[in-house]
Amino acid sequence: MKTIFENAGLQYGRQGDYSLPQLKVGNANEHYIGVWGQRYRRYLKEHHRIIYYNYLTAGTLYRHLAEADEQANEMFERLVKELSAKEGVTAKLKASNPMEWVRQTNNIRSRASEIVCDELFRL
Repeated sequence: MKTIFENAGLQYGRQGDYSLPQLKVGNANEHYIGVWGQRYRRYLKEHHRIIYYNYLTAGTLYRHLAEADEQANEMFERLVKELSAKEGVTAKLKASNPMEWVRQTNNIRSRASEIVCDELFRL
């Protein structure tokens, strides 16, 4: 008599005295997950466990995180460019007053990071 597992076309393998199901997990390495994707994964795992485990068990978690990471990166870069242009943080400022340029650039990057986090973590 076959088990439900075997009826689904899956197999058992012998490990010593035990028969264990031969399960294969999808390849998580095919998707690059950067800093935004890692933050988003941590947020889902801590605050939206059901959504996190639904993605995980469906095998779409890493693809979803990679897409979120890509969107967040694009948004971050766009915001930094827009805010830099709006506030006059240019190469001319960098040449004339490098410390002021660094201060303003760090300020802009920090604000852009907060905006991206607010948008990314809004479910």
